Amino acid sequence: MIKLYAVGGYNEVGKNMTAVEVGDDAFIFDSGLYLPPIVELEDQKEGGYNEKRLRDIDALPNDIVLKNIQHKVRAMLIGHAHLDHVGAVPYTAHRYNAEIAATPFTAEVLGSLIKDQAIPFRNKIRMVSPNSSFTIKGKREHKIEFINITHSTLQTALMVLHTPKGAVLYANDFKFDNSPILGKKPNYERLKELAKEGILALVVDSVYADLEHKTPSEKIARGLLEDVLLTTSNEDACIIVTTFSSHMARLKSIVDCGKQLGRKILFLGRSLHRYVSAASRLKLIPFMKDIKLLSYRNQVERALKQVSKARTEYMLVCTGHQAEPGSILDKMVHGVLPFKFLSRDHVIFSSSIIPNPINQANRKQLEKRLKEKGVRIFTDVHVSGHCGREDLRDMIEMLNPQNLIPAHGDISKLSALAELATELGYKLGRDIHLLQNGQTVNL
Repeated sequence: MIKLYAVGGYNEVGKNMTAVEVGDDAFIFDSGLYLPPIVELEDQKEGGYNEKRLRDIDALPNDIVLKNIQHKVRAMLIGHAHLDHVGAVPYTAHRYNAEIAATPFTAEVLGSLIKDQAIPFRNKIRMVSPNSSFTIKGKREHKIEFINITHSTLQTALMVLHTPKGAVLYANDFKFDNSPILGKKPNYERLKELAKEGILALVVDSVYADLEHKTPSEKIARGLLEDVLLTTSNEDACIIVTTFSSHMARLKSIVDCGKQLGRKILFLGRSLHRYVSAASRLKLIPFMKDIKLLSYRNQVERALKQVSKARTEYMLVCTGHQAEPGSILDKMVHGVLPFKFLSRDHVIFSSSIIPNPINQANRKQLEKRLKEKGVRIFTDVHVSGHCGREDLRDMIEMLNPQNLIPAHGDISKLSALAELATELGYKLGRDIHLLQNGQTVNL
């Protein structure tokens, strides 16, 4: 029997976790945080990120539903380094006598999270190169495959569990980018080979299944950045850019623009330090020599005092694109750090607002404060890392899976993917399985 458990990410965007039981063995795909209640926790100035606290605020996937198969779990397979996919691992892995498998960059970030939180951690971490496979021995041997795909962070993998009934392919998250700024193109050849071998089930990202488009390449975001940074009058301004800390390709484009402007480039913030340091240790980024990377408060304060004396010589890249309480940009705006915004300073949001009420309210207030200071604001200088509806159509037609499980979204997003699948000949309840957190389906 092959049974799929929808643990988290089937009622919301985030908190991703799925389990697949194959006879006497089981495997977990992802274990991610749900970030909105954590942001709210920060906003209320309440501390403490232990497992109990995170479960109380519903920030962890409810893997208690796996208690009957907990002893069967042989591995936790992590697709990429975003917190809504890897962030819960330090708090859930102790429940399983299982190794963690992830690409080198994801494993480095996970190690940093464990160290930062000072969490006792006994699970072995296995580094798996993109476009490679390995076997895990439980009651029987199982082949696991990590296939290179593009997303908004390095070394993202589509993960494949090979079973006697066909492959289970887990595709949270991805886009089809044939011109990536960093890393390789998607491995279309292997995906087509898998389709010929037979795919029992496809678990797939639904975040933008309702948007009738193909997600643009990251090279488009690079063009948008160049347009804002290199063709706008900013000679008399301090330039502040904020984006996703894990987005190394975007950071490379920002640094390249800063160099063209002849600016000194400072990276400010803890999450930037975590992700950039992890990429640097693995020699995955080419721009470390061009930046100063600062995270401790005294370092940041000293740097900002220097910037204030020569504002037009610097470009600041900082945390805070969602206006997260405690981020560098939030502290700068509220005067917590020694920096004063002046009229005509530039603040560039190379990101979109993650659509939840907390983020939207925080950003609205942050932008209001910036406007009151006369700052020029540039928003949505960004392209997504998630597939649109037409990418999903291409994925389903390429793979031709026997079963389709929409994931990573609330019911409206999952339903949008289900509607697309019906256009392609699938049928709800027969081979489209709309699940909610805690539900299961036999494949």
